[in-house]
Amino acid sequence: MSQKNCYHCGLPIPAEVELAVSIDELPRAMCCIGCQAVTQAIVDNGLADYYRNRDALPDSPREALPGILEGLKLYDHVDFQKSFVRVLGEDEREASLIIEGITCSACIWLNEQHVARLPGVIGVEINFATRRARVRWDERQIKLSDILAAIVAIGYRAYPYDAAKSEQLAHKERRSALWRVFVAGFGMMQVMMYAVPIYIAGEGDMAPDIELLLRWASMLLTLPVVLYSAAPFFRGAWRDLRLRRVGMDVPVALGVGAAFAASVWATLTASGEVYFDSVTMFVFFLLGGRFLEMTARQRAVSVTEALAKLLPALAARVAGYPQDRSLEQVMAAELHPGDVVLVKPGETIPADGQVIEGVSCANESLLTGESAPVAKSPGSVVTGGAVNVESPLFVKVEQVGEATRLSAIIRLMERAAMEKPHIVEIADRIAGRFILALIVVAAAVAVAWWFIDPAKALWITVSVLVVTCPCALSLATPIALTVASGAMARAGLLVTHSHAIETLARATHFVFDKTGTLTTGKMKLLDVLPLSEFNREACLALAAAIEHSSEHPIGAALREAAAGAGLPVLGGVMNEPGSGMEALHQDRSVRIGRPDYVAALHRQSLPESAHSFLASSDTVIALGNDAGWLALFRFGDEIRPEAAAMVARLRADGRHVVLLTGDAAPVALKVAQALGIDDVEAGISPQGKHDYVCRLQAGGAIVAMVGDGVNDAPVLAQAQVSVAMGGGSQLARTQADLILLSENLDHLCRGFFVARRSLRVIRQNLVWSFVYNFVALPLAMLGFITPWMAGIGMSGSSLLVVLNSLRLQKVSES
Repeated sequence: MSQKNCYHCGLPIPAEVELAVSIDELPRAMCCIGCQAVTQAIVDNGLADYYRNRDALPDSPREALPGILEGLKLYDHVDFQKSFVRVLGEDEREASLIIEGITCSACIWLNEQHVARLPGVIGVEINFATRRARVRWDERQIKLSDILAAIVAIGYRAYPYDAAKSEQLAHKERRSALWRVFVAGFGMMQVMMYAVPIYIAGEGDMAPDIELLLRWASMLLTLPVVLYSAAPFFRGAWRDLRLRRVGMDVPVALGVGAAFAASVWATLTASGEVYFDSVTMFVFFLLGGRFLEMTARQRAVSVTEALAKLLPALAARVAGYPQDRSLEQVMAAELHPGDVVLVKPGETIPADGQVIEGVSCANESLLTGESAPVAKSPGSVVTGGAVNVESPLFVKVEQVGEATRLSAIIRLMERAAMEKPHIVEIADRIAGRFILALIVVAAAVAVAWWFIDPAKALWITVSVLVVTCPCALSLATPIALTVASGAMARAGLLVTHSHAIETLARATHFVFDKTGTLTTGKMKLLDVLPLSEFNREACLALAAAIEHSSEHPIGAALREAAAGAGLPVLGGVMNEPGSGMEALHQDRSVRIGRPDYVAALHRQSLPESAHSFLASSDTVIALGNDAGWLALFRFGDEIRPEAAAMVARLRADGRHVVLLTGDAAPVALKVAQALGIDDVEAGISPQGKHDYVCRLQAGGAIVAMVGDGVNDAPVLAQAQVSVAMGGGSQLARTQADLILLSENLDHLCRGFFVARRSLRVIRQNLVWSFVYNFVALPLAMLGFITPWMAGIGMSGSSLLVVLNSLRLQKVSES
């Protein structure tokens, strides 16, 4: 049975997909939800003539969809943009696209420079490994269709990003590349069959007419290799030259074109040497190397693609929970906050929410890197994309679409992938200048050999052009960083800024916050000491009311301890980061937080009865108003079980470990002694933390700050590289360069060693690229490298860089 194609985009429809849209009262098959939604929007808005006009064309241009849509302005339609465009401001928009036709880093540079120059475009970043683009623009100055038309104008195609569509395009790219490799390989074998008799025949052993016949046969067999297999090289070179720049394809196209043209002339004139065998051979090797490189690249970005495909397409919504439990199958994208869904064992949770019935476990390994299933019961928070393992769960939906934790993780990974670290920009600049120098050197070599030995001038020049093309140099850093980011994500450490891996590997000082970082952050109220006419319950209720909206673990512990109690009405609640909170209660100012912060309100000393309470090694906070002290609260917190081993391994590697906390000195020293940390700064404010890190940096330290909570946001921004715990506040996570999704400090340690190993791999790649080019170039100039050897050398050097980078996929500490 033949495979059906999508009526909208023309791509094959997967066997398990059964989607359709009625157009002119006829059901039309669709390949994915995205195409279904777009097609329905087109029909609903009275634009079905698009399909009638398209199908009336003698050759259906479905593969040129962006151009057609540009003509009809469908890309500017709000309904069309819902699945891939984010609204950032009143007029600012951001689109997630995938670009087809990119073959090297020079293509990335060309697209970025071309689109960035368009009036109204605010920013554009393209990732080489994923071919993903992020474009931001001002709707008042330019439309999305104009941006896509500009991309089409320079010979590329842009599609709205969709995980399923991306996979189909990747499959199409692999299939096309494989066919080109096959044609080149078949042509090479056949041409070699005709070339070998000429090579082994002695002088006078072969008649001139037979030799000419073999030349003609070789030329005819080389034609499809040059016109079809090598076509991407020529298209890329022509595009670069038309735009007055030099890319990676230019020297290859010059080499292939010159050798083939000279061979054709020699065949037509029955004189000189022919190089059909060399042409077919190095086209085959170049394409083979690119195919293996492409396969490795697609494998390297599998983590991001896997995350994008985690959410299921369908969900079982409970119509009238809890009375009516009838189920209806709905699209997961149609769920709304407040809906109740049933998740059976083995099914994927369709959205973020809270368990309201059932007891089970969820596998969150792809989200957090934690392989052990996490227990879930009524009240537990569940994340969309996790897999329910044991028993059915009824889940109340709280976040859907772009608001889910999975979407946030994907956006942060994309942001990191789009950014270019300084080391990548340097390598790209060197590669661009190297190509210009290479062409100049090749021209000089051609002139020199024309006077030395004209018979060798052509093939030596071709060898120089091909063998030293700096593809390996341009791949050396981005492919290693992409693989390292994937490896760290699988370990539960999410990279959100591109410079994070390099800086983490160079970090000399690891500075840790205490609460929620080295400790679990699950504070428990141990004791309350009333210091006024207010009794224990009244003090607790007042404290819980002030901390009602706080994200700090102490606030959560107070609310838990006061659960069920009536909370007083407050006004003017204010937060003083690192110190505490203040509010108005019965026309009096009330503070809760560090004792010195509370004392500043009423200027009174603590009574003698409070001194023993303060002397404990637990966390103590105070409550007071402008008339005096009201109460003291004592909290306990557990040290994370893996923290001591992590500190020991960092210190064994020569890193300085520092504990920086706003807690009192006895509490901080107790934790530091348990973990083996010598450098401790206790009772320090957020500004004090910031100043401490600045002093370290002034002394030449490269600081990695690991923290959690609103209080840590300023110091996270100051550190050269920052890590936020996955459960921390949204502000802290926004500031951080890395996010420890699993909240397991052992994963942070593993991520550090992966970062160090990735830096070694990048150095190895760069050293290999430079050594290869500086060795290969003089050998080619002296005539020791033939064109087919040049093809093997160029593709082999690029492939070696990719394979060396793929070693990072194995997360280890070596």
